[in-house]
Amino acid sequence: MRHKHQSLAGNVILLTGATRGIGRAMCDRLVAEGARVLAVASNADALERLRAEFGDAVVAMPCDLDDPQARAELVAQVKDEVPRLDGLINNAGIQIEMRFFAPQHPQIAAMIAREIEINLVAPTELIAGLLPQLGASGSGFVVNVTTGLAIFPKQASPVYCATKAGLRSLTQSLRYQAMAEGGQVFVSEAIMSLVDTEMTQGRGRGKISPERAAGEIVAGLKARKPEIWIGKAKLLRVLARVVPGVAARILR
Repeated sequence: MRHKHQSLAGNVILLTGATRGIGRAMCDRLVAEGARVLAVASNADALERLRAEFGDAVVAMPCDLDDPQARAELVAQVKDEVPRLDGLINNAGIQIEMRFFAPQHPQIAAMIAREIEINLVAPTELIAGLLPQLGASGSGFVVNVTTGLAIFPKQASPVYCATKAGLRSLTQSLRYQAMAEGGQVFVSEAIMSLVDTEMTQGRGRGKISPERAAGEIVAGLKARKPEIWIGKAKLLRVLARVVPGVAARILR
């Protein structure tokens, strides 16, 4: 029987997008909770600074998540070098604004592919590759970071919204499978509101800090919540049930 609240002390947790925004704040919080973080990001220099700051509490694992070969090598590295893996937090993501009813950017196909690879394909492959290790720990978990835009998409970022909707659906299906297998792996989705990060510069108002977002994710994970609604997304959850048309207009 799983305790309602579970400590993260001593856990080994792989965190993608660990050097910026929500991921950087989450790395701080996880280390403060006593976890060891396998920090994944594309910027090797930023990872080295993170490792220098936290010492043995952080293991730097450079990886370009839009590169299939790099993802395969990351999974192989974790299998070979990490005896125990307790958690996977799929946090990394990019958002590209694009208009299909406009003159096409010459690199639009590459932009679309990169957004889908990082936001959807990468977390799916990491889950598939690392699930045996997560299950072996006896208390493993997966947290996928999505957004309210997975439920009510906005006009400016169609591919981003589609990838996050896909990740939300994947999370739900994975949760059903985990339950059918006896619940050895806990599966959760963190549904973000607008957070003040580099990705959201110049977009929207009423943003919350990355530190607050990270704190709510970790608190929800420790409480074993299958859905962790962050910040104003809690209000969205209510609006989606009561007046979905209003919620759709707000986020559009």
